[in-house]
Amino acid sequence: MTIQLRAPSYFVLASLLDGALHGYVIIKRVEALSDGAVRLAAGSLYAVLDRLADAGLVEVVNEEIVNGRARRYYALTADGGSALQDEAARLAAAAKVVTNATARRRAVGTVVSPA
Repeated sequence: MTIQLRAPSYFVLASLLDGALHGYVIIKRVEALSDGAVRLAAGSLYAVLDRLADAGLVEVVNEEIVNGRARRYYALTADGGSALQDEAARLAAAAKVVTNATARRRAVGTVVSPA
C-alpha cells in the first residue's frame, strides 16, 4: 500500500511504533517526535485516528473506563506499519535530493558546479 501521509497522520502512526497508546499520550508523543512541529488538539487527534482506522492503518485494541470516561488504546495494524515505512522511505529519498549533491547530479544526469 503506497499512500502519502500528511504530517499529523505520519507522526500519529510513528507514535504507535512501540505499542498501543491512548489519546493523551499520543498527543504528547506526536509533539515530542516532531520536535514541536505538530501539535494536535484532542478533536484533531480523534479526526486523524478515525481516518487512519477507516483506512485500516490503526485499530482500537483496548478500552477502559477511567473517571467515568472511555479511554481507548490504539495500535498500528500491519498495513499501518507498512504505510509508515513506505512514507519514511519516500521522505528519505526526497530529502536525499536536497542533502546529497552526488544523488542530485545522478538524478539530473549532469555535473552541477557549486554556487
